[in-house]
Amino acid sequence: MRFPVSWMREFVDVAAEPAEIAARLASCGFAVESIDGEVIDVEVTANRPDALSVSGLAREVATSFGVELRAPFNALPALLPAPSSIPVSIGDAGCARYALAQAEVKVASSPASIADRLTAAGVRPINNVVDVTNYVMIEMGHPMHAFDAAVLAGPEIHVRRARAGEPLKTLDAQARTLDDTMLVIADRERAVAIAGVMGGAATEVSAGTTRIAIESAWFQPASVRATSRKLGLKTEASMRFERGADLTAPVRALHRALSLLVQIGAGRALGPIVDVYPKPVAGRAVTLRRDRMARLLGTAIPDADVARILRSLGFVVTATGAGWSVDVPSFRVDIAREADLIEEVGRHWGFDRIPATFPALHTAPRPTDPSVHRDQRLRGLLCGAGLQEAQTFTFIEQAAAAPFVPPGGTLVSIANPLSEKFAVLRPSLLPGLLDSVVYNRRRAASEVRLFEIGAVFGGGPEQRAVGWLATGPRHSHWSHKEEGVDFFDAKGVAELVAGTFGVTLRAERADHLPWFVPGRSAELFIDGATTALGAVGQVRPAIAASRGLATADVVVGGTLLLQPLGGDGSSLTIRPLPRHPSIVRDLSVIVDERLPAAKLRGTIRAHAPDTFVALREFDRYQGPGVPAGHVSVSVRLTFRGADRTLTDHEVQRAVEAIVAALAREHGAVLRGEIR
Repeated sequence: MRFPVSWMREFVDVAAEPAEIAARLASCGFAVESIDGEVIDVEVTANRPDALSVSGLAREVATSFGVELRAPFNALPALLPAPSSIPVSIGDAGCARYALAQAEVKVASSPASIADRLTAAGVRPINNVVDVTNYVMIEMGHPMHAFDAAVLAGPEIHVRRARAGEPLKTLDAQARTLDDTMLVIADRERAVAIAGVMGGAATEVSAGTTRIAIESAWFQPASVRATSRKLGLKTEASMRFERGADLTAPVRALHRALSLLVQIGAGRALGPIVDVYPKPVAGRAVTLRRDRMARLLGTAIPDADVARILRSLGFVVTATGAGWSVDVPSFRVDIAREADLIEEVGRHWGFDRIPATFPALHTAPRPTDPSVHRDQRLRGLLCGAGLQEAQTFTFIEQAAAAPFVPPGGTLVSIANPLSEKFAVLRPSLLPGLLDSVVYNRRRAASEVRLFEIGAVFGGGPEQRAVGWLATGPRHSHWSHKEEGVDFFDAKGVAELVAGTFGVTLRAERADHLPWFVPGRSAELFIDGATTALGAVGQVRPAIAASRGLATADVVVGGTLLLQPLGGDGSSLTIRPLPRHPSIVRDLSVIVDERLPAAKLRGTIRAHAPDTFVALREFDRYQGPGVPAGHVSVSVRLTFRGADRTLTDHEVQRAVEAIVAALAREHGAVLRGEIR
């Protein structure tokens, strides 16, 4: 919001220099972009449409300096009889109020007093009629539009939804095709303006215009926002309407515009003013408690200062026993609750005057949702394992999401996305994590280990999952060699997570997943389950390269759905260290090379006694001594008794039972028995 200080001085009697005025605005929470001589450029947040005006910012300055806000507007000039009234009808809830005035005009260039201020505010002067409507918009914050009344069919005005495919050439000379979700202003025959966005070229005020109809209305923010986005058309008017205009301002804005037309000799007001306001909105009152304000701000503010600040900002304040009852002005659409009023008092009292204190905590809150504790435990686990938590968007672009759609899955599109970057809901946590990996690698981070806990969407119900990605060297503390991360690093994270929940995972080769490299990927199952709860593997280089990663970078990772893991990870039991020694047996068996290692491990566990405590593969061999199409797998079996030391005979019987089961189910042969 750009404005010259001279314009603001019409509202507030402050002789301070522009730099001091800008500093006061900054202390009230506004970001000052620049000061160019007498022109101040202030960034206004989306929740403060009232500050998108000279008068709105002047109100903030007046409160900061402790002076009265003036109302310099002239009274409504005498209304000459109109040749005929223009009937107005509202046929859609997207318009809550529509006011219309007429004037005889002589179109010419605007005087310097108008043109110079518009130029300073970043608005191009056009002619005295259009400039007056823009001047009032910048001054009061309420957009207006002028029609050439002579070319309005009827003449009459209807506020309605556009017909599907209805054409309209707008003031920017673009031919646009409307749809039935868009609100328009129409005469008897066709649409003449897109409500709250831009007028039509057919009714444009031109040099030959002698009578105008000026509209001043209130349009529903969501309707204007959706239309503006669909058409890709952002205007000064739409920016204000989509944030929430003042519902009481339309007639006041018309009075100001008609007064300016008379003041600069551009025309004469014709009456009467038409004001269609079918459902007047009642005022809003918010209770402000003295003790609540002291708790939130951390300090007590004198009652007199509270009342002074709020009244200066336009609120009507009535004292009560516990505090105040505050009537909220219609232009403050951002004030909905007590905390909003406390913020208003705090920012004008001065946050720098509030001492830094810790809030009192009497009872530590405990989340009632067990998933909160589960996620906290999981974060601690993965951070302790050397990964860093990332937070990525739930909405992502379609190009990033498409490679991660599982076979048979679908992408969930956003009906009205903010942009193409946020067009679909993520089917997996990996797309966002991959972009985060790319971001870090471009900034010379050689080792990137990231995880995220969040929701994923695959066409069915929303599910919560954990995902992780890693790239870069893996440091060996034993050999001091740097080796790149691989499949087993990704799988190790999955096993770490599952172990925290007391779950044993089964991995099965998965060459059908389109985002992982075939032969370097696996689906993960809970033992005994047939539905996968996740997958691990190496991300395909082509996918990583399409997001901007160097082709030489190997990225591994995986995902796990959290719901199937069950519980919150707090039900694990702690056992003392074993008192009795373990007995280890190494076993080398010849099996078909196509046999998955997971099935081999499953058979061993299924036929081992209760004294079996650990299994680890330590060698895989193909070559002389092993038949073609077969492989020698060496495993280390660990046995331990809970209450006594096992005998060699007990362990030997267990090993023989395991060997017999392997032979029976997989045709396994002990390596030493090959002839």
